[in-house]
Amino acid sequence: MKPEFDVIIVGSGPAGTSAAYPLVKAGLKVLMVDAQADTSPSVLPTRPFLSTRADDAHQWKWMIGENFHALNQLDAVSPKLKTPTHAHVFEGFSAGNRIETDNFVGIGSLATGGLSNAWGCGVATLGTSDFAGLPIDYAEMQTSYETVARRIGISGRIDDDLSSYFGLDEWSQPPLPLDALHQRLLEQYNRRRPGFPAPGFRLGRSRVAVLSQPLDERKACDLSGNCLWGCHNQALYSASQELRKLKQYPGFRHIQDFLVEDLLEQDGSWAIADHRSALRLRGTRLLLAAGTLASTRLALKRLNHSAPIPLLSSPTAAFLLWLPKMLGTPRASTFGLGQLSFALELTAAATAFGSTFSTTGLPMTEFVSRIPLSKRYSIELLKNLLSACVVGNIFLPGHLSNNTAVLRPDGSLRISGQVHPELPGLMKTAEAKLRRIYWKMGALLMPMSFTVGRPGADIHYAGTLPMHLTPRIGQTDRLGEVAGLPGVHIVDGACLPSLTEKSHTLTLMANADRIARSLATTIGNQTA
Repeated sequence: MKPEFDVIIVGSGPAGTSAAYPLVKAGLKVLMVDAQADTSPSVLPTRPFLSTRADDAHQWKWMIGENFHALNQLDAVSPKLKTPTHAHVFEGFSAGNRIETDNFVGIGSLATGGLSNAWGCGVATLGTSDFAGLPIDYAEMQTSYETVARRIGISGRIDDDLSSYFGLDEWSQPPLPLDALHQRLLEQYNRRRPGFPAPGFRLGRSRVAVLSQPLDERKACDLSGNCLWGCHNQALYSASQELRKLKQYPGFRHIQDFLVEDLLEQDGSWAIADHRSALRLRGTRLLLAAGTLASTRLALKRLNHSAPIPLLSSPTAAFLLWLPKMLGTPRASTFGLGQLSFALELTAAATAFGSTFSTTGLPMTEFVSRIPLSKRYSIELLKNLLSACVVGNIFLPGHLSNNTAVLRPDGSLRISGQVHPELPGLMKTAEAKLRRIYWKMGALLMPMSFTVGRPGADIHYAGTLPMHLTPRIGQTDRLGEVAGLPGVHIVDGACLPSLTEKSHTLTLMANADRIARSLATTIGNQTA
């Protein structure tokens, strides 16, 4: 019996939706499945964060949650995990996908749109050298980068020291306005740039998947400062915004509340099974886009591959900068994600990337616990200092991670995180360099604020079934097809063979688009 669908896509995050477009545009029958049932949208704040905090009697509903979600997540590694408006994004992922961790922060999503419902919106392209040795035509990636960038909307276009590093300006909107603190940092950098004391350091505007100009039905960012809680303008890109467009194609179908637990081969096609409903759905090709961790478990389970495999992640740290000259600066509504970004060469083989953010829109609880004082005195100190502070992060390349994933006999995926031997030294070097560099720009890296995250805290995962010229079991080919599973393709981060310090989401989207364009041609020729 002929399969019901030409292609089944597991997951509706950035990779899944990017793969869907070329397929449905080619007239193919495409099914996309999500594990989470349709959830009622949370009530998002619509007024600027500062004014809402000042006079909204019901602010506790979205800051703490009616079920006290924020208070129950005090130990979470990221403020995104504590936000009640995003609780559904992370709910049930590890249990549903049977992911177990040891000294590793394993985060994923069962929701429509996946983790793009609550991400930092950082985007970048990789250069030709990053694809060296791979069976991929870089011109194809460039085409896909442009396709995806124009579709999702990116802001930050400006001629600065990071233009070539990001490689996005040709397809981007202008940058969002800087707040007063970031404007001062940039002015100080530009003034000192001719004789800047740190070779290998570049500073510029952040490139983010956030609209500075309207696009389709989405409105531009209004600088409300509500980025952490949810954007009522839909200026922040989320893959969930794509479903309405995809449903306009007659060959597209979307099913929710379908948790894929098994991949089944049937007469040269593939079926997915949800044991809760005993429902099976068949397709000629199967694209795994459930997120690196979930896609890895499904592929390894079907392969019965129990040998440990590497899992790449980007070691990360966070820090707080105080600008003494800006002491007493009034708090003002502003964009809540990355405003300025930097690239910092640590060694010949390791470049770090990071961004700085306004503290407006972040709860003070995120900082109180990091001050080496009692809570009372920490609050008093921050009341005076925080409006003159920005918070920063830093990411290192994935080859400096040391994680393994292994399929256990019971079908669960066990992930173990360890610290790479070179990492502590490199993080100390990064802290020392950033302290000197920012001091030259008039900012003090606050003592004891530089905090290195646990393995996996970056939530940048990749490389478990990497693309290879001649793939063996546990690898994929140039189209993400899993060796040993003909017709099963991985299109999310699991198939990326390397992980740089840059934000990787745009690359996995472009790679998914590239793979799907090729498959659309192949499948079309086979059915013609």
